[in-house]
Amino acid sequence: MSEFHFIDTSPLDPLAKPLIDELRHEYDSRYGDFFRRDGISAQTELERYPAELFTPPQGGSFVLLLREGRAVAGGAFKRHADPHTAEFKRIWTDRRLRRQGLARRVLIELESRALRQGYRRIYLTTGCRQPEAVGLYLGYGYRALFAPDADLEALRSLPFEKRLPGPPPVAAQSGLAAGAASTAI
Repeated sequence: MSEFHFIDTSPLDPLAKPLIDELRHEYDSRYGDFFRRDGISAQTELERYPAELFTPPQGGSFVLLLREGRAVAGGAFKRHADPHTAEFKRIWTDRRLRRQGLARRVLIELESRALRQGYRRIYLTTGCRQPEAVGLYLGYGYRALFAPDADLEALRSLPFEKRLPGPPPVAAQSGLAAGAASTAI
């Protein structure tokens, strides 16, 4: 059995190119003209953000899961609307290796990295024609920010969120400290 390991890298890393090319092809095959009619293409979506946003100094991360030196899955996050929210992007598995839990491994790794970088909330979106992704996110505690019975094609992009474990709120810490101090007297 081959060993898997994660590496920190960039969307510009040549190791990521085959995976990103395959993702672009997948988007084109699933969505065809669905987004293009509004002037949006898979390439535009993938290249919308500068690679630097996916680096720790900018509040992000880009990881590849390698097996025998080849990228088999990957994902990224960047800072979202506030300093406590990370937005996950580009979670992807090589199509030949699906249904082996690799996307789950990437999701767990990204959550761990986001938590270490101080994030307490994850926000992400997936396309309306990606039921596998919807199942993955719902299965790992993500809350759909849309009505499940809505017309998903009309929504186009399906948002999710998840709260990460963190320290108790400051008020609770203050009360605990005050209570501890009063009992110590």
